[in-house]
Amino acid sequence: MDKKVSVLIPAYNEAGRIGETVKASFNIPGVSEVLVVDDGSADNTAIEAEKAGARVLKLPHNMGKGKAIEKGAKEVTGDLVLLLDGDLGSSAAFAEKLLPPLLKNEADMVIARFGKPRKKGGVGLVKRLTRWGLKAFTGQVVEAVLSGQRAFTRESFLELLPLSPGYALEFGMTVDALKKGYRIVEVPVEMTHRETGRDLKGFLHRGKQFRDILMEIVRRKISG
Repeated sequence: MDKKVSVLIPAYNEAGRIGETVKASFNIPGVSEVLVVDDGSADNTAIEAEKAGARVLKLPHNMGKGKAIEKGAKEVTGDLVLLLDGDLGSSAAFAEKLLPPLLKNEADMVIARFGKPRKKGGVGLVKRLTRWGLKAFTGQVVEAVLSGQRAFTRESFLELLPLSPGYALEFGMTVDALKKGYRIVEVPVEMTHRETGRDLKGFLHRGKQFRDILMEIVRRKISG
């Protein structure tokens, strides 16, 4: 592969998983660097990432995933950028499947589409909201709007900055990409990561997602 690939991983309190994620990322053909942005973690995320071979950018306090990505975007040097979560573990290696559409010039952004969740989650309100919002703003449909595992050309990645705040990050990124005329390809992957279930923690998480995405939709409607 002629093009160099940078892996960018925003991470907050991912000790116990981040090391394996970094090691798996280095197994992806073409990867020349793995940059972990430690978003003010209170655990050993930075230490484990460095031991696994990553370059680590430590933020002074928790700034949120979007800001962590923006900070990292200024540091990556590859022709292609893989944006991955820190809790993928060994399954991060499957991100290799996101690169061919970029290398063949068939896409500007590639989104990983996960399989069915291993445990029951919510009732689909967040997914329905994001798909409705995406259709309202762009007239298009993307199944995996909430997926944080994405690949870009470096130029297309930087053109999407700044990012939407909170849990609206992926939704806002997808809306902006379609409005810019990006070709988006979704690729099924065998990745796994931490899932939220039907417990209090899970419902609170999905509640925050719904809130942030709804606020982003309202903000965009008001701003036109």
